[in-house]
Amino acid sequence: MENLTGLGRHYLFRPAGLRDVAVATRILRDAAQKMMAEGKCQWTETYPSESNVLSDIKAGNAYVIETDGIVEAYGAMVFTGESAYDDIDGEWLSDSPYVVVHRLAVAQSAQGRGVASRFMKMVEVQAAERGISSFRVDTNFDNRAMLTLLEKRGFCYCGDVRYPQGGRMAFEKLI
Repeated sequence: MENLTGLGRHYLFRPAGLRDVAVATRILRDAAQKMMAEGKCQWTETYPSESNVLSDIKAGNAYVIETDGIVEAYGAMVFTGESAYDDIDGEWLSDSPYVVVHRLAVAQSAQGRGVASRFMKMVEVQAAERGISSFRVDTNFDNRAMLTLLEKRGFCYCGDVRYPQGGRMAFEKLI
């Protein structure tokens, strides 16, 4: 758990537990609904779902950011790799072990306040504490919010990776 402060608020980055399943699922579903309403095709009616949150928790990968005690962001922080990244159409910046974030979403009421950037920063801190110097992530070509976040956080576009549901743009940042 990492405590942060800023602008008179108290932020807590912590592992998600079973008590967080409902709010994390709601945050993800709201984000998916917003994407679909905007014509984006990264997330769907069935992905991500409560079962993804439960799997993330079981694997020890689920994390939230609380702001003044209210969960405002959810994401999966994975240190065990991502098989889709083994076959990139492009080239990664490094061959070293990496951390990856999947299913990052911010509650609608907290958007525009830098919560996603805070989440990504805390992933970097956690990775550095574990001796990991590479941070990878992928997103859809039309996910402007994530693409902007990745640019602001210093990620480099490395190529494209494929999942059964389609291709994604892949990024890496050396930390």
